Amino acid sequence: MTRRIVAEAVGTALLVLVGTGSVVAALTLGGGELDYAGLGFISLAFGVVVAVVIYGFGPVSGAHINPVVTLALAVTRRFPWAEVVPYVLAQVVGAVVGSFAVVAVFGTGAADLGLGATSLGEGVSFAQGMAAEAAGTFLLLFAVMALAVNSQAPLGWAGLIIGLAVTAAILLIAPLTGGSLNPARTFGPYVTLAIFGDGPDWAQLLVYFIGPLFGAVAAVLVFDFVAQTRAAEIPAAEESYTPSPGEES
Repeated sequence: MTRRIVAEAVGTALLVLVGTGSVVAALTLGGGELDYAGLGFISLAFGVVVAVVIYGFGPVSGAHINPVVTLALAVTRRFPWAEVVPYVLAQVVGAVVGSFAVVAVFGTGAADLGLGATSLGEGVSFAQGMAAEAAGTFLLLFAVMALAVNSQAPLGWAGLIIGLAVTAAILLIAPLTGGSLNPARTFGPYVTLAIFGDGPDWAQLLVYFIGPLFGAVAAVLVFDFVAQTRAAEIPAAEESYTPSPGEES
């Protein structure tokens, strides 16, 4: 358990350091401005670090690095409830450490650039934000179920495809919410901004918990009802298949 908890903490710290650090780097080079091309490189940075963490820590802890992944797996009895709290605490602590590491790398001026913290876009309501985060997290968790949980998935592809799913989700919803998909990823920069910056809008934290949690649970349930059920039916259908006389040879 100790190794697993450390893996979750370090993995989440790497996610926040590389992911939100790439936001600070892009804003630094862009004079405080960020266009969609810059967002593309940021989303790629998130995707790459997720893939690296999955390949590195997946065999140890499963590389959840996201509280809603842990909760969604627990809800569907794929993860023990007794281990949910230690995992989530490790992820939250890791996210805070990762955000502090961004300050250590870029200096306190990173707080002036927002530390990569997520926030709702101009004119985006809480309901829209939750819907966007739910949609993005649905894509992420469906990739997790299809590539990491599904016993019929091709071996060795989970990290790459899940990382690409994160990239695609951020490209889709970042203009609306910043593309969190992960309450810990949002919480870490919020805590660090409260110390080194003007402080975040803590009320928005609900958007980044409720939306991803809903999307994660929905993705797991849809996978169980549609994809996994069908995968189980195919072998049964093949076993019951009787070749026609002309096919026996």
